[in-house]
Amino acid sequence: MQKTGETNVIFKTIMAAVLSVCVFLMGEAQAQTAPVASPASEYLFNTLLFLISGMVVMFMAAGFCMLEVGLVRSKNAATICVKNICLYSIAGIMVWLFGYNLIYGVGEGGLIGKFGIWSGDDANPLETGFASGADWYFQMVFVATAASIVSGTLAERIKLWPFLAFVAILTGFIYPIQASWEWGEGYLHTRWAFADFAGSTLVHSTGGWAALAGALVVGPRAGKYAGGRVAPIPGSSLPLAALGTFILWLGWFGFNGGSQLAFGTIDDAISVARIFVNTNMAACAGVLTALVLTQFIYKKVDLTIVLNGAIGGLVSITADPLHPAIGQSLMIGAVGGIIVTLAVPLLDKLKIDDVVGAIPAHLFCGVWGTLIVPLTNPDARWLGQILGIIMIGLFVFTTSLLVWLCLKYTVGVRANGRDERIGLDKTELGLEAYPEFAST
Repeated sequence: MQKTGETNVIFKTIMAAVLSVCVFLMGEAQAQTAPVASPASEYLFNTLLFLISGMVVMFMAAGFCMLEVGLVRSKNAATICVKNICLYSIAGIMVWLFGYNLIYGVGEGGLIGKFGIWSGDDANPLETGFASGADWYFQMVFVATAASIVSGTLAERIKLWPFLAFVAILTGFIYPIQASWEWGEGYLHTRWAFADFAGSTLVHSTGGWAALAGALVVGPRAGKYAGGRVAPIPGSSLPLAALGTFILWLGWFGFNGGSQLAFGTIDDAISVARIFVNTNMAACAGVLTALVLTQFIYKKVDLTIVLNGAIGGLVSITADPLHPAIGQSLMIGAVGGIIVTLAVPLLDKLKIDDVVGAIPAHLFCGVWGTLIVPLTNPDARWLGQILGIIMIGLFVFTTSLLVWLCLKYTVGVRANGRDERIGLDKTELGLEAYPEFAST
């Protein structure tokens, strides 16, 4: 009986060992043959990324609107609201009529795409990997972002209808043509390996160049540089400006994260998460850098520059939010904060009136962010980045300047002195944003 018991123990021990080996081998086999996402699941997740990111980016329109409303005087607040909701609507129609095909209808290495109305093709959805409408929507909200940049710079003195006419040309033609050189695999992408992941140059510098051209043509607000001095013109609501900045910060996660353009694999999910982290850290660095510098330079913290420090950091990381390490993202965003802090008074010295500081935050930081890409992305080349910045800058600034000049000498672009003094809300809309308060 004792031998039988010992035999049972030995048998059970051997079986347990065999079972353990089998479990181990099965685990190894499963690890080596990890489940691969089906084309259908990749299609669904990619489409979902486009749609959710697009909705988040669309909400940036509210961010721009609130930021601008907060930084203009109350007598122009309602006009800003009209401009922002209208420019978003114009962008949607112009991208449908012309923009999308101009961006993605360009031949390989080409300079200009096809003219024509966009019509989605979902006949073979698994070949594209996402719903065509989702892609169109995601691209459209980017175009509206570029137009919003112009609105803030030229606030308080530009007439409504000429501004909307410029927006139509910018969103339907100027933006799509230059975007095709990179995102449509046109000239800069093919010939020079130009890299701009989510649009530091293609979106933000483009809006900045268009705004700069407009500012030069329209001129500064009345009294801004009277007597050779810079006269501060406080905005109506700094809390609204802060709210707008937070909304923009939120929207940037869709802006940069959605630009991964795929979410159907584990690697794509990891990349999107990495993009979120780098985007956030760059903005944090931009804020704190502007905070310290304004305290050091002006002996007091300037909230408006701190808010633009966040935007400057976000714009700076947008050209490549995927490859940098966290420390590199902090450096890139910090330089953005430095640029914004130093460039705002520089524009005043040049008597270029930028109401919301969009030119430093979007144009200058967009150039910086695009220029530094080869530091972290081995596929980018310094010469290609420099050439792309110059080529896009010349094209956008020159064409925008011509459009602004044509508008100036035909219908006129600037409100007259009386209208500017009373406020564009009363003179152009016949109402006031805050009727229970007297306009100032």
